[in-house]
Amino acid sequence: MTKPDDRFAAMLGGPVAPMLAKLSAPNVATAFSLTAIWIADAWYIGRLGALPLASIALVFPVQAMMQMMSAGAMGGAVSSAVARALGAGDAARADALVRHGIVIAIVMAFIYFAAFGLFAGPVFAGLGGRGAVLDGAVDYAVILFAGGIFMWLANLFAAAIRATGDMATPARWIGVGALLHVGLSGGLTLGWGPLPRLGTVGPAVSVTAIYGLIALMFALNLARGGRGAQLRTGWSLSADLFRDILKVGLPACGNTVMTIGTVLIVTRLAAEFGVGALAGYGLGSRLELLIVPLSAGVGMALTATTGANFGARQIGRARRIAWTGGLIVGGAVGAVGLAAALWPSLWLDRFTSDAAIVAFGAQYLRIAAPFYGLFGLGMALYFASQGTGSMALPVTAGAIRLIVAGGGGAVAVLWFGGGPAALFACVAAGQFCFGAGVAASLFGRVWNPPAAADAQCRGRHRPAASGPRLPLRPAFSPGGPRSAAAHPGTAKHGCVRSATGRRASPA
Repeated sequence: MTKPDDRFAAMLGGPVAPMLAKLSAPNVATAFSLTAIWIADAWYIGRLGALPLASIALVFPVQAMMQMMSAGAMGGAVSSAVARALGAGDAARADALVRHGIVIAIVMAFIYFAAFGLFAGPVFAGLGGRGAVLDGAVDYAVILFAGGIFMWLANLFAAAIRATGDMATPARWIGVGALLHVGLSGGLTLGWGPLPRLGTVGPAVSVTAIYGLIALMFALNLARGGRGAQLRTGWSLSADLFRDILKVGLPACGNTVMTIGTVLIVTRLAAEFGVGALAGYGLGSRLELLIVPLSAGVGMALTATTGANFGARQIGRARRIAWTGGLIVGGAVGAVGLAAALWPSLWLDRFTSDAAIVAFGAQYLRIAAPFYGLFGLGMALYFASQGTGSMALPVTAGAIRLIVAGGGGAVAVLWFGGGPAALFACVAAGQFCFGAGVAASLFGRVWNPPAAADAQCRGRHRPAASGPRLPLRPAFSPGGPRSAAAHPGTAKHGCVRSATGRRASPA
């Protein structure tokens, strides 16, 4: 069995493609498990009738936003910070970052509950809810967001565990949780066996209970330690550690809001052309559910591996990891997109035989699906960028996508009277801008620091005149101490002198 330290060492020095494949596979399974949860909940609610389904549809974008923020945005920030600390040989800092992640989880969960639980009525009325539909949405939202703390803790704990190179443990427990949820949610919604028939709120009760179990399992895993990051007692807090997480997490959360906003705007604009166009766009864009698990699965591995190598000052290797993962995702997603563009009926016929809906869906896929590959590349590189600790350019690319797809689509449809083709072209252009923008960021200074930075790092570790000159090596040492005290200066700069007589390759 691979030891935890061996996994982290492989992130710093193993062959790139096999290492990414091994780390990504559990994450892809995790992402598909979460997708299965959403599909199962929709199916159960659908058995209750149209009104409950409409209630859940009102809440779903906000629920998806909380999941994306806790697992991808703020979760990615925790993973990045912990991985950079471990890469720099400072396990004590990694432990402290886990504690700070708990505080962030509590605050974020309270914000969601305050905004979408306590004020669920006016919020979802503003999104179009009326009568029984609004009542169902409020009941569902209050339970979901009151228990949101468990989702936040589970996802941030999972991110800290992934930062050590252990992708299997989060995948195992989230997979188990997904299976339990599929059964419990159906039982509570439809009243199977001895379980009460709770109706619309059944999935909310189930997801709260299941995430509570998952969070407990992850907390116990971190408390045992032995994987490079440990949940320890002692609650001294540091502004520097909060900054280390939030400098990535807050911009990434902003990007999540823009992503959800883009979907809502385009959906609203598609409704201008009637029910057929709205349903056709919905079915066509649903193919992107297959893109997200693959991109997120590889992306979570990219965040951890890039962060570890940035912490160890192995910038060249971090770039190779990012491009390798990005091209793998872009190639796989691009193949799906081209197939959908050439043969849209292979996807659409699985859901409907309505000629109008199929026509609109096929039109969307022929225009937008060819750009899925570039969009997938951008998503994977976005996750990799989280590992660098700098998100300005990738988030800017997300803002440009919102402007082009949402704003451009609104101008084309509402001002110039454009048809569905014009709207779908704006969506495709937004995907292109996002993918190209994030890819271009890898040619910037963050990914290509000036030579002076390396010289400064070497200068800080120049030996005394009376001592021997020792070469640099990455600070992480499998089986080494949990504190950077044995490696003076590593906590901040991520490089130390090695006594091997050779300088380790920065690649």
